[in-house]
Amino acid sequence: MSLELWLAFCVAETVLCFTPGPAVLFVSSSSIARGARPGLSAALGILAGNTFYFALSATGVAAVILASARLFSALKWAGSAYLVWVGLRMLLTRARPDLPALPQPVSRSFVRGFVVQTSNPKALIFFVALLPQFIDPAGPVAFQVFVLGTSSIAIEFLVLSLYVALAVRARRLAGTRWSNSLERLGGGVLVAAGARLALVRTP
Repeated sequence: MSLELWLAFCVAETVLCFTPGPAVLFVSSSSIARGARPGLSAALGILAGNTFYFALSATGVAAVILASARLFSALKWAGSAYLVWVGLRMLLTRARPDLPALPQPVSRSFVRGFVVQTSNPKALIFFVALLPQFIDPAGPVAFQVFVLGTSSIAIEFLVLSLYVALAVRARRLAGTRWSNSLERLGGGVLVAAGARLALVRTP
């Protein structure tokens, strides 16, 4: 893999990471509703999902899933239902004004981020359809996948961290009196993301 090819991958990955999708919306919603730690934990869960997909791509399993319309549809609907479920919980749960809000365990945010990313069919399409375009078949494929995977994770971590910082800033500007409204806003965003995910067509 040449330096030019690697740089082209980094540019494409950066553009895709900045494009709002289920991962960005989930991380932003978690940060707005709960704060920086749950937001970063959700981002790490997203990255763990990406690592999982890189492993599947390296072994060819991801291509099998994408080739099966039933498996792809099941993955799509599971991801859509999960996003809607999490969003509805945020919309319907109301904190009592006389009690301080309990912080969400960061482990829960990590697990939710992992589930959101691994059940996102667009992520599967990226790793199966786009990734091979940046791999030189004449070179060591496993090493190239490792380099691209490491680069992708580093880039997405920086981008998601920026979204977390912006969301936390918005949360601080809004103040604690608007915490319930921010919670419902985050829930509404996730419900919309789930509905949007359901509209993804089976390739």
